[in-house]
Amino acid sequence: MTAIKICGITRMEDASAAVALGADALGFILWRPSPRHVDLAVAAEIIRTIPSHVATVAVFVSPSEGDLIDAQHAGFQIAQVHQDMPRLNGATIHIMRAVRLAAGGEGIEPDAPGDHTILLDAHDPVLHGGTGRTVDWARARPIAATRRMFLAGGLAPDNVGEAIRAVRPYAVDVASGVEARPGIKDHALLRAFITAVRETV
Repeated sequence: MTAIKICGITRMEDASAAVALGADALGFILWRPSPRHVDLAVAAEIIRTIPSHVATVAVFVSPSEGDLIDAQHAGFQIAQVHQDMPRLNGATIHIMRAVRLAAGGEGIEPDAPGDHTILLDAHDPVLHGGTGRTVDWARARPIAATRRMFLAGGLAPDNVGEAIRAVRPYAVDVASGVEARPGIKDHALLRAFITAVRETV
């Protein structure tokens, strides 16, 4: 069964709805320039209410190791890192690298160890995700066949089933595709998205 990550959570009511509808992971964007940014203290308050079987993901762009340690202390299980990775000395939080399809060739950029979970998204040098643009599913499929991969980029209730059949990822990730506006989830779209994933075989 394909796992589901709902990203860009900023409110308790959206987190609760996503959990009740069956999401497997929730993402909280701690990068301040994002229109879906949430303060660490607010995120920590929300994740204290989330059951332990739902993974909590802190989303960063080029974080310091201190940022990762702060997220770990706030209760996050996973750090999703876009752009540069810090050198790790004391942080033990699980890392998920955000990557894109390599320009003009096969594989991904930046490179990530083969045993690491990756999130494949459409490249945007400014927004780092949440753009609504899809990746090339045909190029993504061979990567998903050899890697534990979250597929992101332009997914919504009306195309996520097709994306799963085309790519066969470990998980799918959605932000803008289930929003009323950036950072505010539309609960009907949440339900439709999760139902579409669960009905896809």
